[in-house]
Amino acid sequence: MKSRRILYGMMGLLSLLGLIGLFTESKAFLSFFAFAVNFEYFFVQSDEMLEEYMDRSASRAFYCGMIAMALVSLGAFFLASQKENKALITGLAWGWIVSVVVYALSAAYYGFKERWGLECDQK
Repeated sequence: MKSRRILYGMMGLLSLLGLIGLFTESKAFLSFFAFAVNFEYFFVQSDEMLEEYMDRSASRAFYCGMIAMALVSLGAFFLASQKENKALITGLAWGWIVSVVVYALSAAYYGFKERWGLECDQK
């Protein structure tokens, strides 16, 4: 379990991509600083509940990202008349964006739900 906790925490290294936004004109890279919250997993006590909701969040994000990639790629190719390479790149980008958003929201939901449950147990 400890190795998985380290893996979750290492996702915080994606926040280093935000430095590109600081040193260039590409301000979209600043959004990568949001991954810094993943460093908290280095300090969280890992248990079965954490493992379960991280697995749920990851699988939900994977499926949503793949569906979004397929839909956006098809839409870009057939509706927007983009060339196949451009349609694929657009689909891959949107699939990754959807995956990250779904993972972050899902992990936050399960984390808040667990914390709220623990607070209710203490009363």
